Amino acid sequence: MKLTVWIAGLVLAAGAAVADPVEGTWQTQPDDGSYAHIRMVPCGDMICGVIARSFNASGEFQSPNTGKTLVINMVPQGGGKYEGKVWRPSNDKIYMGKMQMRGDQLDLSGCVAGGLLCSKQTWSRVN
Repeated sequence: MKLTVWIAGLVLAAGAAVADPVEGTWQTQPDDGSYAHIRMVPCGDMICGVIARSFNASGEFQSPNTGKTLVINMVPQGGGKYEGKVWRPSNDKIYMGKMQMRGDQLDLSGCVAGGLLCSKQTWSRVN
């Protein structure tokens, strides 16, 4: 019995230790003069990105968007690709979103009209 409990605990611990490669902090490109550090974290079996810090030409500032979710329910598609939604704070709109990891770069796009009109950014890994 003790051996079974120990093995079950070991399996659970090993599963929890496997982090999605996109997890961590990423720096956005400037948008309307500001950029942010986004903390990518698990949200269920998906990935979400929360605004951790904000910066403008004067340096770090306390944005009212700090703590809000920018990357929403990204579902891993394999090969470093994800699909979900993204929120753009400057116009308060949510778009269909896609992400593609390329090492320490993350290509993120938000699209409307079934993907016909897209805006793209490349983010850099902070940690």
